[in-house]
Amino acid sequence: MTLHDAYDPNNIFAKILRGEMPSMKVYEDDVALAFMDVFPQSEGHTLVIPKQVEARNLLDMPSDYLGSYVQRVQKVARAVEAALSPDGLVVSQFNGAPAGQTVFHLHFHIIPRWEGKPLGRHASGGMATAEELEPIAKRIRAAL
Repeated sequence: MTLHDAYDPNNIFAKILRGEMPSMKVYEDDVALAFMDVFPQSEGHTLVIPKQVEARNLLDMPSDYLGSYVQRVQKVARAVEAALSPDGLVVSQFNGAPAGQTVFHLHFHIIPRWEGKPLGRHASGGMATAEELEPIAKRIRAAL
């Protein structure tokens, strides 16, 4: 998929926003929704997606909405750090399939990192269960 294909309103994140697919939510307001990645690269891997826009990637995001959205990304990143005390955090965002994007709705990954602990591959590990994700999500929610 190219950077500028049409937005697909049936992508998995759009379905999550409409309540058609489940997610393990950690934060939600009128600007953004944050939830646990079901294919985590690390314990606590969280995704933050914008609401009320049809932006496939950062290039499609309306500029006047970007600041408030990135503030939510920072808020969730701070909560992940407070909840899990990692040695570092990866905050990343991919634009287009060649760059690694697999869901074509703008989203940021917040991935905790610990010294000496390898990172899983993007979008290719085993699927986590709700039972595995809920205790981590609860800690992040408590930090918000």
